[in-house]
Amino acid sequence: MPNELTPTYHAVHRPDTVALVMAGTGEEVTYAELEDRSNRFAHLLRSRGIAQGEHVAILMENNRAYLEVVWAAQRSGLYYTAINRHLRPGEVQYVLEDCGAVALVASESMADVVADLDVSGLRLLVSGAGDLPGFERYDDVIAGQPGTPHPDECEGREMLYSSGTTGRPKGVCKTLAATSLGDPSAPTVQIAQNLVAQGAGPGTVYLSPAPLYHSAPLVYSTSLLRLGATVVVMEHFDPAACLELIERYRVTHAQFVPTMFVRLLRLPPEERAQWDTSSLQVVLHAAAPCPIPVKRQMLDWWGPIIHEYYAGTEDIGSTFITAEEWLAHPGSVGRPLSEVHIVGEDGEELPVGEAGVVYFGGGRPFEYHNDPEKTASVTDPRGWRTLGDIGRLDDEGYLYLTDRQAHMIISGGVNIYPQEAENVLASHPAVTDVAVIGVPDEEMGEAVKAVVQATDPTAAGPELAEALLAHCRAELATYKCPRTVDFVDELPRDPSGKLYKRLLRERYWAGHDSLVI
Repeated sequence: MPNELTPTYHAVHRPDTVALVMAGTGEEVTYAELEDRSNRFAHLLRSRGIAQGEHVAILMENNRAYLEVVWAAQRSGLYYTAINRHLRPGEVQYVLEDCGAVALVASESMADVVADLDVSGLRLLVSGAGDLPGFERYDDVIAGQPGTPHPDECEGREMLYSSGTTGRPKGVCKTLAATSLGDPSAPTVQIAQNLVAQGAGPGTVYLSPAPLYHSAPLVYSTSLLRLGATVVVMEHFDPAACLELIERYRVTHAQFVPTMFVRLLRLPPEERAQWDTSSLQVVLHAAAPCPIPVKRQMLDWWGPIIHEYYAGTEDIGSTFITAEEWLAHPGSVGRPLSEVHIVGEDGEELPVGEAGVVYFGGGRPFEYHNDPEKTASVTDPRGWRTLGDIGRLDDEGYLYLTDRQAHMIISGGVNIYPQEAENVLASHPAVTDVAVIGVPDEEMGEAVKAVVQATDPTAAGPELAEALLAHCRAELATYKCPRTVDFVDELPRDPSGKLYKRLLRERYWAGHDSLVI
């Protein structure tokens, strides 16, 4: 009998149940088809000499083959790296070489990037969608392979790279469990078991609106396929289409990032009201800070079903907060689910209420691939590890994040964490998006600047800038507030909502010595 925590189990017991839906085309993949096609690709990997512990890279848009390829690697005991499809050729080349990939699955949409890659050292090149010169077609190469499990199935896992928002991407490498597929001791299986506590299982319909190359959508989607859920994958996020999909597929679970909430709320009220979202049972959000007014509006709209977690690809610790808890502790990311410590600049643990670097104790082992110095830099002498965030605990044990270490501005010798000003400015109705950064200043070293995307672009100008500065000074100490405001059409964010502050800073620091990368 197949293990219950594998797609194989559902392929045997519920073969015609829909496992995957591609939202844009309506194309469906049943559990029987997912099992057959992922097994065939797994056999192909073995037939080309790709052994347990080796590495497969995926460079595609969200498409039908994506999760089939992931599951083939997962059941083959391989590492798989989903590469951000917005990277330039040099950046992709770096990831391929750094992770030691022996196979690459790409798609026709990535032809311009692939054309500039050196793939001569790879053993297998497959086009998962469309045609690529020098690549074998996915449907062709799996056609001659068995659709049954190969005899040495074991758990693989993802090895993803950071988004590079503060520097060069880092590979987060976790130990392969090397257990049989579905073994409860494997971390990948334990993640799926944790989702059962959120009511996930057969009958769950999960909407995945984000790119699968990101950790949360990839891990949640693969985990829910262990539980017999239906995963509806959006090729790209569109707020109106998202609401239509929730109604059409009676979506029960979904996961968003705050920028998606903002885009949903910007739809005209009459357009939002026409869609039935009453099927939603659990909505999660993470990945970036959510302004308090935005979350309040979402809770008013969808009810107390929007929960939040704080974690990282590194899997060193996490927090969780329900909607009800958040309403009592607005702005918190929840209570830690494992040991947490707030550490000051002297390395000593800080008391309740004081902000410092957030460290977790325990957690699963990981390392930054090929970068022992970076791994050591996030670990303190007591073995605690950090994701690089600044935060504080209240007297009830709820964690509040105040910023990231790498975003700190040093102005006149004073440390300023810009998220405070960002949160205040984001609450202004004239602001759609905002980033606060340090820019060169001869006297102070750095000066605080706000870079704003105005809700009404025609209003962007000196008058609005003065209004925003006054709004900030009414809420915060003057030294924490921007001295100037620049307006832009759009801030550089990736599809998961993470802000590339590095790119913003580069615009202002060209020709200067940057203090913080």
